[in-house]
Amino acid sequence: MGVSRAHDCIAYVISGLSPKAFQECFASWTRAVSEATGGELIAIDGKTARGSRDRRRGKSALPMVSAWGCRNRLVLGQEATAEKSNEITAIPKLLELLELKGRIVTIDAMGCQTKIAEQIHDQGADYVLGLEGNQGTLHDEVEDVFATARAGGFAGVAHDDIEETDNDHGRLEVRRYWITEELGTLSEASR
Repeated sequence: MGVSRAHDCIAYVISGLSPKAFQECFASWTRAVSEATGGELIAIDGKTARGSRDRRRGKSALPMVSAWGCRNRLVLGQEATAEKSNEITAIPKLLELLELKGRIVTIDAMGCQTKIAEQIHDQGADYVLGLEGNQGTLHDEVEDVFATARAGGFAGVAHDDIEETDNDHGRLEVRRYWITEELGTLSEASR
């Protein structure tokens, strides 16, 4: 069988599948793979599906939110969005498909939402959420906490820190991270 005929055969079979049933089967399989290898870090991120734009039919590229199993190097699930700003509505739907218990979920600043954090916690996972100016008051308060702690050499503040140096692609990058669970100075509205 030639490459073209094999491609046509596979396309014919896949086009006959129910997308929802396939998604459920695929999610079940990825859960089984994940359970077999133990807990892991799950990275949630939005991307535009490469090659999904169809200019002839006037269709724009398809934005997707994906869950990436870092240990298994496997996409655990995906949810399409109508546009980039709809990641906030797609993330909870994607999280519902996943077995999160005992895992750590990371999401960039787009997913830094109280309801998303609560859902991850309710599903038995921990989370690391990116924080940028999109969360004005919280962002400002967290900056103040770390600025004050750094100015005092973190005296009396339980914390961890790490420094990474990366000398790739002709540039030197030094990243410093400070981590603390001492949130007592944050306002109740920001927690």
